Amino acid sequence: MEIEEVKNLLEKKQFNKLKEELREMNSADIPSLFEDLEKEQVIKLFRILSKEQAGEAFSYMEPDMKEKLIQDLTDAELRNVMDELFMDDTVDLIEEMPSNVVKRILKAVNKEDRKIINELLQYPEDSAGSIMTTEFVDLKESMTVEEALERIRTIGLDSETIYNCYVLNKNRVLL
Repeated sequence: MEIEEVKNLLEKKQFNKLKEELREMNSADIPSLFEDLEKEQVIKLFRILSKEQAGEAFSYMEPDMKEKLIQDLTDAELRNVMDELFMDDTVDLIEEMPSNVVKRILKAVNKEDRKIINELLQYPEDSAGSIMTTEFVDLKESMTVEEALERIRTIGLDSETIYNCYVLNKNRVLL
């Protein structure tokens, strides 16, 4: 989608057509559209995106664009974006933002997630702990294949990857 087409659709307030066009785009390509738009247009365009696509597109933005957007989003919109980010991406975001923006981000995150974020922030930069994901599929050694597949289907949507599943014993030790 060309930037001129985006500007034209925004100007003519053809938001449904724009939403359809954006739905066809890869989320990684959407942030490039923001670069040539004015602040008000960026907010409108971001608000047109579905919750899932907005979260995905946000994760591909440059830090300065993320910061500007965070400052312009409502609390509810920011909460929706944070809900769509994986925990390690949220930690990366916090590490690259100034303290006033970090406070707003942490305010938008629920209490349980804040606890996990604080734990991940304790790891030294570039250590395994700082780059790992906490959203993975874990299986029990006693599960049948059917039970394992059902667990993957159930928690896989909220996991960063389902391509690697980890089998743990009853003491949660990796087997």
